[in-house]
Order: sequence, then structure tokens, then C-alpha cells
Amino acid sequence: MTARFEIVSRSSIFRGYVFDVERRTVDGPDGRFSREVAAHKGAVAILATDADGRIAVISQYRATFDRYTLEIPAGTCDVEGESALETAKRELAEEIGATATNWELLGRFMNSPGWTNQVMHIFRATDLVIGAPTPHGPEEQTSLVRWLSREELRDALRNEPAIDSTMAVALHSLYGSFFD
Repeated sequence: MTARFEIVSRSSIFRGYVFDVERRTVDGPDGRFSREVAAHKGAVAILATDADGRIAVISQYRATFDRYTLEIPAGTCDVEGESALETAKRELAEEIGATATNWELLGRFMNSPGWTNQVMHIFRATDLVIGAPTPHGPEEQTSLVRWLSREELRDALRNEPAIDSTMAVALHSLYGSFFD
């Protein structure tokens, strides 16, 4: 039998651009306790591959690490009523200027269930038509889109101090052990 827990109250601690922070009070088998949770609307990431099998990656500045990181196109589910697939299509067009005929859901994962409720939806996009990106926000304005073969991407990621977990999950779900 599993122990029973119930959230009995929530209070806002912080409201931000990307996420909010809530204090949740929980009744559990050993009494009442509280946890701070980064409340997030969810996000999408897209593993876009062109007709030559090259993968779209973005070099984009991230204030969290104060450097440019290598990522696959991604974005927050921040439009009310928009499905995760619709968000992915919008983000692919904004970030790399592409539309895709074929979409496949590779999976969903919790980024870090100990402190955030963010769920990431990962899609694969193929049969692309590539146009001009329409970047939003200061980071996207200076981002650089690159199309890399699997070998080029593997080499680039080996030189990174740490890699984006979303890209790692996407690559692993499609290619298995990507770094072998």
C-alpha cells in the first residue's frame, strides 16, 4: 500500500517570466509539511532533421550559465489553449524558420520532479521546408542556427562542459546510445 499525501493549500511566493514559485502545504502520513515548487506551464523541444539527416541545433545565450549553449529548438507552452504539438510547430518556425510535414512524439519527461512540475514534450520533425526564423526575445535575436550531421553533433557535444538534458533525451530516444 502506498502512503497517502494531499496538497491542502498553495500560496504564491514569486511570479516570474518563465515560472512561478508556490509554497505547497501537504498532509502526509507523518503530519503536515511544506515544499516550494517551481510551477511551469510545460515546454516542447523539437529534434528537426533535414533530408540529409542533419540535425538543427541552436547556439543561444543562457543567463543561467552566462554563456552560449547548444540546444535543439524548444519553447514554453505559454499560449492558452494551444496543444503541445501546436506549440512545437510555432517554436520550430520562430527559432529556425522551418515547417514540417511529419511530426512524431518521441516522449514526455519530467525535468526534475523534486522541485518543478515542468513536463517536456519532445517531438521529431521531418520533411522540412526551411525559411527565415522569426526570433522572439533578446536571446533568440542573437542565436545561431546550425545544421549538423550526427558525427558533427557528437563531436560538438563532447566539447561542451555540460549538455542540455532535453537534447540528450531526444537524441537517446531516437538513436539509442548517441555518444558511443
